[in-house]
Amino acid sequence: MRAPYGLAVFRSIGPILLVIGIALLAELAISPTLPGYYVKVLTDVGIAVVLGVSLNLVNGFTGQFSIGHAGFMVVGGYVSGTITYYGHYLLWGGIARQGGFLGPSEWLFVAGALAGGLAAAVAGFVVGLPSLRLRGDYLAIVTLGFGEILRVLVQRTDDVMYVAEDIEKASVGQLATSVGGALGFTGIPFLTNLFWVAIAVGAVLVLSYRLKHSDQGRGFLAIREDEVAAEAMGVPTTRFKVRAFVYAAFFAGIAGALFAHEVGTTLNPRELGFQKSFEIVIMVVLGGMGSISGTTLAAVVLTVLPELLREFSQYRMIAYALLLIAMMLLRPQGLFGIHEIWELPPFRRRKAR
Repeated sequence: MRAPYGLAVFRSIGPILLVIGIALLAELAISPTLPGYYVKVLTDVGIAVVLGVSLNLVNGFTGQFSIGHAGFMVVGGYVSGTITYYGHYLLWGGIARQGGFLGPSEWLFVAGALAGGLAAAVAGFVVGLPSLRLRGDYLAIVTLGFGEILRVLVQRTDDVMYVAEDIEKASVGQLATSVGGALGFTGIPFLTNLFWVAIAVGAVLVLSYRLKHSDQGRGFLAIREDEVAAEAMGVPTTRFKVRAFVYAAFFAGIAGALFAHEVGTTLNPRELGFQKSFEIVIMVVLGGMGSISGTTLAAVVLTVLPELLREFSQYRMIAYALLLIAMMLLRPQGLFGIHEIWELPPFRRRKAR
């Protein structure tokens, strides 16, 4: 029996309206009342959630093992940063912010973030199409190599940044390769705020949940459980794995754009190397391979905890490694496994006897 038309419409647009409402609340009511430090922590938490949940599409849903997710952050961050930095000079003669909330600068940022996400998705397709025919350790090596290659290429770009009087004389190629080199991309406008972070978090959570419970998502999970059996049942395994890789890369590119435009950030490729990719993998493994809520909770904990233990920050990677070893020994499926937190016994409604 079909649901009433009004209920069906609400199920379609309800989550979208909820995400927009929460985003507006975060920017207009919460952000002005908090010190800048706490706003930055919330921003970092949101970016971590986008990264963790997006990688979960590959490592959790399809059971592949990618450890180069930060490479797609590099693509999204540098593409969006190039668009907003040089776009401000070309349109307004400088990088000064134009307008306030939802002003011209922010819409340029949205265009740059979407372009960064699409560029990362294209990179995900180019890398994923040949490499996802591999499995296990071989795929991990390929994705790790991709991330490191990107990092090295960015470090070798021109460290000279063009300014207003030189931009019109430079070609598109010169602008695209003048992004700070090993010194980092400085001067990117600080346009990331809690509104856009909440929009990105809401989008990745809603789309991941709907994907998980769709026919395509069930195909992803079938690949995870037994790829040979899934292929025998008619699931296009390579196509579905590439799709998961492209979806994940797109959201990693969006996260890279948010990171690049965060207050106090200098976009440096050294910050987006293997260590960053490893941190994202930890979020997925700790929360549960395939669990959206578990990965979200792990991303929040692993972002907030270093802030609480800042004096021990130099031991962070040691702590992550020990945590990963303990999780693999005691609960290899992660905190929630493939289940969501509301599907676990303490939260499940008891059926009427």
